[in-house]
Amino acid sequence: MPTVKLSVPHKLGADGAKARIQKLILENLQQMSGMVTEVKENWVENKNNFSFRAMGFNVAGAMTVQPSDVLIEVNLPLAALPFKSKMEQELKTRAQQLLA
Repeated sequence: MPTVKLSVPHKLGADGAKARIQKLILENLQQMSGMVTEVKENWVENKNNFSFRAMGFNVAGAMTVQPSDVLIEVNLPLAALPFKSKMEQELKTRAQQLLA
């Protein structure tokens, strides 16, 4: 299973970064209703284990918000392997914009 692993630095502190991430997740879920289903999130302190279905595929992963960076790990379906590098770059770009 292809895995995307990123570390995105920030200067927001853990609480500030977590607040931005939670707001973005909520906004994206509202915008993508119907395309993304079976969304599950489990925040334990500053770690979010998540899973969802998108375009018929299961996606799961975790985000760990630390004082100076956010660690992101996403397990993609095998069918997404040809798109892994593009997805990784897009996720990194969006995360950097969010946490700037």
